[in-house]
Amino acid sequence: MGRRGCSCLQDNRALLTRRPTLPINDQLASEQWTRFMYLRDRGHLDFINKADRCERFFKGDQWNTTDLNALELQRRPALTLNKIISTLGTLFGEQIYNRNETIFRPSSGALETTAEILTKVWKQSSQRNQLPWVRSELFADGVIRSRGFIDMRLDFTDSMTGEIKITNMNSKNVVIDSDADEYDPDSWNDIFTTKWVTPQDVSILYNEDDAEYLKMLEGSAFPYGYDSIERVRDRFGGVLPLAGYYGVTEPHGLRRNIRLLDRQYRRLDKQLHFVDVTTGDMRPIPTSWDRNRIAQVIEKAQGRVSTTKKLVKRIRWTVTADNVVLHDDWSPYKHFTLVPYFPYFRYGATIGLVENLLGPQELLNKVSSQELHVVNTTANSGWKLKAGSLRNMSIEELEQKGAQTGLVIELDDIANAEKIQPNATPQGLDRISYKAEEHIKSISNISDSMMGFDREDVAAKAISAKTQRGSINMTKVMDNLERTDYIIARNWLDMVQEYMTEPQILHIVHEDLHHSSEQIEINTYDEATGEITNDLTLGEYSIIVTSTPFRATLEDSQFEQALSMREKGVQVSDEVIIENSRLMRKAEIVKEMQAKANSPEAKQQQELQMRMLQAEVTEKEAQAAQKQADAQLKMAKTQAELAGIEQENARLEIDAQSGESPETALAEMELEGQKAEHEMTLDERKFEHEMSMKEREMQMKEQMHQQDAQLKLDMHEHTKQIASQQAETQALTAQADQINAQRGQTSPPKEQVNDPLSKAVRTSTHGPCRRRR
Repeated sequence: MGRRGCSCLQDNRALLTRRPTLPINDQLASEQWTRFMYLRDRGHLDFINKADRCERFFKGDQWNTTDLNALELQRRPALTLNKIISTLGTLFGEQIYNRNETIFRPSSGALETTAEILTKVWKQSSQRNQLPWVRSELFADGVIRSRGFIDMRLDFTDSMTGEIKITNMNSKNVVIDSDADEYDPDSWNDIFTTKWVTPQDVSILYNEDDAEYLKMLEGSAFPYGYDSIERVRDRFGGVLPLAGYYGVTEPHGLRRNIRLLDRQYRRLDKQLHFVDVTTGDMRPIPTSWDRNRIAQVIEKAQGRVSTTKKLVKRIRWTVTADNVVLHDDWSPYKHFTLVPYFPYFRYGATIGLVENLLGPQELLNKVSSQELHVVNTTANSGWKLKAGSLRNMSIEELEQKGAQTGLVIELDDIANAEKIQPNATPQGLDRISYKAEEHIKSISNISDSMMGFDREDVAAKAISAKTQRGSINMTKVMDNLERTDYIIARNWLDMVQEYMTEPQILHIVHEDLHHSSEQIEINTYDEATGEITNDLTLGEYSIIVTSTPFRATLEDSQFEQALSMREKGVQVSDEVIIENSRLMRKAEIVKEMQAKANSPEAKQQQELQMRMLQAEVTEKEAQAAQKQADAQLKMAKTQAELAGIEQENARLEIDAQSGESPETALAEMELEGQKAEHEMTLDERKFEHEMSMKEREMQMKEQMHQQDAQLKLDMHEHTKQIASQQAETQALTAQADQINAQRGQTSPPKEQVNDPLSKAVRTSTHGPCRRRR
């Protein structure tokens, strides 16, 4: 296949900012609004009610207004013990300290080097968009509300070539296809985004004339007042009713009083495709390409590529505000710009973690408030009085002050007042609050071990096992986040291959010890080969998402493992240990160590150590050779003795057969034995002489090595002494010059200048130097 999406800058911007010729289109705006109401009333309003309640409980607003008013009238307490925010704080920490890392691998028609470049470009894009923090907000939205969304699209604010921008979206403003039942948005038919913008936003994104028209509009053509999500939500100003355009004016266009309905939906269309004749692989041709560009690609492919039309589902993008159509054209992207995250997903049902904690949290608040109410009523149970018996206060005053410490009541008769005995505290009331807390822990799968609240008598291994088991309980929540990361990387890859076609120079800062930077050139033409270097538009890639601990946690783990390996004998360098430690100025410490290691003194010390090691090795080899020679000598003696015995037996047999006398045979045998013994003695003396010469040679070599090392050490010490003496000489000379200068100021006689002190100084400064020379 040829290059994918080699569109110019003007085509990219035209696809995203094309203005319709007729901005006011009542029919299209009405269709847009009707579809929006259909999706809103079939599931989205229920989600908003659930999300609002979960948000209120997370923030601590956990009492109904009616219940609070009733308790206030009865003068009963209403406590809020927010266990949800502390429980979710532990889960948020787990997510932050276990980041996901995305890696691209070549799959079909791609190079390994290009895949590595693509991974680096992904890291650069993540750094620019601050993706770790965006993912944390996405995760929080999903856990609290059960739905989280991010938006991915090209942005031309800082670059004419366009940069991929990833932002977090308010999930309350995203209306999903009510007929969808899968996690991946590629199976959804449409998706709405509704938001309030300022006239300035409309001017920048779409058209100034449309912004001015909407700014001056006095009424709305559609019943926005009946829409429950027309309010300004989740702002610093809180939830405020906004009356559309009804007479609200602001001279600078800063008020968000224009509501946009942004819809992305699929429609059937016959689209022209490139077809690889060999493999049958198909790629859509961008709508901005003309015939000349298509013909150029076909000619360059040399008959391997042809074109065909295919009926496909394409994404249509329509944006309206009231009856004004701000944008209506085919989407330049292969996927919806929105990517979802659902902690738990079951065929269209999204489930978060807070919604299942609402009941236990309400139980804890009400039971704790009731416990406090029982204690209060015990302290102020009331009085029984005889009518007219009070002397120093009225009944109303006693009602207000009856529970005060040191209360004095004046009566006409002591028997006319009696303290009412309160009812006993119901048994098991405190157990209910304890059970409510345990329900929160068991439902959320966040145990005391994960929160760091284990008892002191629990073993460290048991705490570690419980913590690990608690993390396993959150596997599904983290697995869905990993699935969302995969969808983000897939959509990002398609955008890069479609629109990142121009030559660019990217600067990437690595997360190593020195935070080194790297400059990468992509899509650059090589005149020597006639090919494009680091062409990101070619090939298919596999996406691998892996989980990596947070850098601080990873460093602690690596530091402990490095120390353990060194204790067990593994040669781990000091630089590795320092790099994985939590020391400040680690890079400077490593540079200082490397500078000391490369100094002349360190190199000389290394050479001396190397020579000592070589001498030890040579000595060991000599000892081993001597032992081997001794063993060979003993073996030779044994073989000679055995040979002599065999020879003696053979001669005895021969003499017996020839009829010679035993005395003659015995004499001959003794003579032969003496001869063999003499030869062995000579060989032994020769071997001992050779070994003695080798030992002397080794000793001479060792003495030479030691003398050489000692000579270098002496030279080094001598150089130090010379430098010290020179420094002393310079100091004495400076002192003498200072004394002469002082005497010169007092105008002494010339014959007094050569005083004994000056002579002594000159003698001490010049005499030793001459002797050393």
